[in-house]
Amino acid sequence: MILDTLRSAGYYFDVHGGLEAGFAFIQDAVRGALPDGEYDIDGGKVYAVVSSCSGVGRGKARLESHKKFIDIQYCLEGRDVIGWKHIDECLHPEQPYDEARDIQFFSDRADTWVELAGETFCVLFPHDTHAPLAASGKCRKVVVKIAV
Repeated sequence: MILDTLRSAGYYFDVHGGLEAGFAFIQDAVRGALPDGEYDIDGGKVYAVVSSCSGVGRGKARLESHKKFIDIQYCLEGRDVIGWKHIDECLHPEQPYDEARDIQFFSDRADTWVELAGETFCVLFPHDTHAPLAASGKCRKVVVKIAV
């Protein structure tokens, strides 16, 4: 997992080719008022989902993982708290991996909690299980999905 601020995003462009396009979309979303929805950035290899959400709190947030996509998560309004645990430490899958939806949920509890607010983003790789929407209250966020 990478946790940093938007002003430092350029340091990570070489980590994966899709990160630069993903961060450019987030910069545009910060400057403009995009409606909730899904946005294609690079022919399905990079896309974004903008959504208005309500947090469920740490007790109800579920760890999830993705095998096909890297996530960049960023709050446009409000704040989010995201739980994290390395996938090798997750011992309790709730069901098998769903390839069509590229998701698997776990009943394990997160080891670490990070707050996304202000200019903070996080990048989550396939080995990073994460429990988004662990804050209480409303937030408006963008999740950029980048094919591995």
